[in-house]
Formats: sequence, C-alpha cells, structure tokens
Amino acid sequence: MALNFDLTDLYAFQALATFKSFKTAAEAIHISQPALSRRIDKLETSLGVKLFERTTRRVSLTMAGRNFAPRAQQLLKDLECAVAEIGDMNASRTGLVTVACVPSAAYYFMPKVIAQFQTLYPRVRIKLIDASAGEVYDAVVTGQADFGLSFTGAPQPEVRFLPLVDEAYVAVCPHDHPLAARRSLTWQEFYQHPYVGLDKTSGNRNVLDQALAGIVPERPGVCETRHVTTLLGMVEAGLGIAAVPAMAMPKSDHPYLSVLMLTEPAVRRTVGIVKRTGQELSHLAGELEQMIIVANTP
Repeated sequence: MALNFDLTDLYAFQALATFKSFKTAAEAIHISQPALSRRIDKLETSLGVKLFERTTRRVSLTMAGRNFAPRAQQLLKDLECAVAEIGDMNASRTGLVTVACVPSAAYYFMPKVIAQFQTLYPRVRIKLIDASAGEVYDAVVTGQADFGLSFTGAPQPEVRFLPLVDEAYVAVCPHDHPLAARRSLTWQEFYQHPYVGLDKTSGNRNVLDQALAGIVPERPGVCETRHVTTLLGMVEAGLGIAAVPAMAMPKSDHPYLSVLMLTEPAVRRTVGIVKRTGQELSHLAGELEQMIIVANTP
C-alpha cells in the first residue's frame, strides 16, 4: 500500500486521539480546526479506514483507530529519538577545520561565524590563518588550509574563487577628527589630510593603486602597515586617517572611529571563498563554508 500521508498527518491524528476534541487538538499543534480536519481526512483516505467517529457532541476512536494509535505513537517516538541521536552525533563531532583569511575579514566578520559554528559543533577546533591575500591563496593551494576567504579573482588554475560580497573602500578617522562630521569625501580631499597607508605587499594596496592611478597624493603617508587591522590601530592612536574595506569595520557604530564614504572614484573589491580546483571539502569544512556563504547572503 502506498503511503500517501506525511508526519504532519500523524501528529494531527495523535493530537485528536489524545484530546478527543478538534478545537483542543488544533490548538495543541498550532493549526486551524479546518486544517486539522483535512489532515485527518487525508490520513483516513490513505489508510482506507475510518479512524474516528464524529458526532456533534464528541469524537471517539474507531476500532481501527484504537489499533493504529499506539503504533502511530511509537513511530513518532522512534523518529524523534532518531533525530535527537543525529543531533547528539553532530554535537559530539571532533576535528579541525583550517581557514586562511585576510585580516580585514578576520577581525569583525569571522568571529561571529565561528561562534555560530561552535554552537553546533562545540568539539571542533577552528584554526584561522590570518594572512595577506596572496598568502591565503598559497595556503589553499598547498593544502595548509581547507579553504580561504580572500578578495580578487583566482590568479592560477589550481584555485577556484566563489564571489560573495562586493564592497567599497571607506575612510575612517577618530570621532574627534574635523572630518568626523562629514558623510563622504573625495580621494583628492582624503590625500589633503595626514593619512596612514598600506605597504606594497598588501593586496588592498594593489587594488587601490590600480583604481587610483590617476590621483597623485599631495603628501606621503605618515606611516605604512602591512595589515588593515594594524592600520586601524594607527588611526585610533590619532596618527591620521585611513582607507579600509567596509568589511574591516563593524556593522554597528565603532566606539572610536567614524566612517565616511570615499568617492571620485568609488573603489570596490570582491570578497569570496577560495578553494582548490576539484577539491571536495570535508563535512565539517563544508558546514563552515555554508555558514560563511549564508552570512554574506542579503
């Protein structure tokens, strides 16, 4: 006999068999009385028997219903136990997932994703290799990392790049800086103020140099750093303003820094997942990858 009913129909049957009232049973499983009636009709049609006797005053199980009730209850109990056991297996998984990640994404974005992952897999360790964009690609290609989170496209055939986020570069300054009251400024205006820059080993520096080839700064930077996170520390210390990817800043207000849009031109970069070509991730690495993708999905 084909089973043309589903779990919701069984839960409806169990509720009605327990409470002997359409109103109370419907409330117990949070559906309307007509919906409950349709599920019971569907189950009876599929089984080819009448499970309930209905009168204007009461609802009672037929003989077929009385025979079916303990079996349905046991079936639901076994299924719920099986689902619980699978959840326990997931929670007890152990292992290590290694992710190579550019520091601008590691600082504010990755901690939230890792915290979410740890609630599901508390015994799985995460190793985060915070490195430059080029080093992220190298870690993925050599197998040091399961996958990476970086920007720009894949520069070599051994690597796949899955774009996730297209983001702008923004200017940051201390809250007490003269620019803090503004919402935006041009790159020409940016370079009129003391600024902290990135050195030529930085992938972000390469993106900015290509996009701003026609703009000549009026003065050299106060100092240069290799990583965006260090750059932000310099700005917090009052050494100057800086241009950073939007992902490097929290989504809510920063306690010390103000963010301004940079225009003329608006410079953007694409952040995405980096994997070896033809690579199949482990289950745990795949779970973390999916959480990153979902977190970056509008």
